[in-house]
Amino acid sequence: MGKLQDKIAVVTGAGRGIGKAIAETFAAEGAKVAVVSRTQANSQSAADAINAKYPDSAKAYALDVADGAACAEVGKQILADYDHVDILVNNAGVTKDGLLLRMSEEDWDVVLDTNLKGAFNMVKAFQRSILKQKGARIINISSVIGLIGNAGQANYAASKAGLIGFTKSLAREFAGRGVTANCICPGFIATDMTHVLNDAVKGEILKKIPLNELGAAEDIAEAVLYLASPAARYVTGQVLAVDGGMVM
Repeated sequence: MGKLQDKIAVVTGAGRGIGKAIAETFAAEGAKVAVVSRTQANSQSAADAINAKYPDSAKAYALDVADGAACAEVGKQILADYDHVDILVNNAGVTKDGLLLRMSEEDWDVVLDTNLKGAFNMVKAFQRSILKQKGARIINISSVIGLIGNAGQANYAASKAGLIGFTKSLAREFAGRGVTANCICPGFIATDMTHVLNDAVKGEILKKIPLNELGAAEDIAEAVLYLASPAARYVTGQVLAVDGGMVM
């Protein structure tokens, strides 16, 4: 029996990369997974790939998490399809990088609305169900950039730092119902975003990582699995950096 046997999980940003790896890892451990992505094409492709390995374990949902009304509606559909939710993983995120001197209000808002408000919207959509489930889990995917900042990413750093504070507040508010809330801070992970970097840029990044290699999406998925599993029942309000030693 898997670590998440018969659990119902919602994973945002699950159309590719880290989110897809989390959804697939959950399915491998016996969970039923709502695969949420901005487009139907991405969410359906990911769900189909997961179902090919683990039949009837995933369903696709298209959703822009920055849209609160849409989150409420899709949340209702997911609850109608699955009855309840045990695990919520807020992974959806975007970047609009640029120096603060040239950053537009729109670029600020898009990143904060998706990365931070999106997590708020999803928790609001499922909070009643989550609070009814013994041992429910909320896991938010932040970033090491939320811990240390980064030139050209003031909006992203602010959104990810805000997510840490949001997580700790959730942990305190929901603890009385036995619900845990924790945060994962990935370092530089090999995804579509890092594949486009040239060798010189990658070389500079590697100098900052004591383990001297980029992480894999599966590294994050395994950390999330731990926090979602019964093994982490006494862990809440914590921030786990999975970064090869970047932040110590």
